[in-house]
Amino acid sequence: MIATSWPDGGRADQAADSGGSGTADGDAMPPADRPEEATLSSERTGRRLTVLSGPSGVGKSTVVAELRRAHPEVWLSVSVTTRGPRPGETHGVEYFFADDDEFDELVASGELLEWAEFAGNRYGTPRAAVLKRLAEGRPTLLEIDLQGARQVRESMPEALLIFLAPPSWEELESRLRGRGTEPEDVIARRLEAGLVEMAAESEFDLTLVNTSVQDVCHRLIALMTGPEGALSPHHKAPGSQALTDLGE
Repeated sequence: MIATSWPDGGRADQAADSGGSGTADGDAMPPADRPEEATLSSERTGRRLTVLSGPSGVGKSTVVAELRRAHPEVWLSVSVTTRGPRPGETHGVEYFFADDDEFDELVASGELLEWAEFAGNRYGTPRAAVLKRLAEGRPTLLEIDLQGARQVRESMPEALLIFLAPPSWEELESRLRGRGTEPEDVIARRLEAGLVEMAAESEFDLTLVNTSVQDVCHRLIALMTGPEGALSPHHKAPGSQALTDLGE
């Protein structure tokens, strides 16, 4: 096992209560020695994993924060990352922080459901914690990038992959520039990556257009908690449809 000491969960519980991005149950890093969990799937538990992805700047984090505030029963996975903690971040709340050797071991032992590299750092989803929540029948959500979503599709094809799209390309560019926190070269790279991400929309089961955070959250919770089979995997909704055309 890796040497890092994982938290007992006290802060993670507080983050969930306040609508933060921590786990709702304060998981420590899931161990590698749970082979029985490797066979669990949403087909056996009555729930399937929901994955939310989309281009940088589309508002994924805002949507997830509002969803967790309004629906604390939704369990949001906390990622492992090799980047250092920023001021105010706590291990096990915003992220599990690991060094490169620890992350390598997580990958090699199959403890990550998916992982990707961004801006020189690696990010991954602990597998056992996700499978545990699915086994409990709890609404389970991942907010990840395109590379990670593709990996989830390969390893868990029954998962529901949702693409969060901007109302227009111009709106996405405006949101990225409106942050005012990044230099022009970084914005240019994000826009270039956004073109690639937008082109992958057809790989997802459903598209939600982020014209209203509340509307997107309402649609998401309906998809996550509705009757099993109400929307079968690989159902495609046209990306140009507004939320009102997607059953709202």
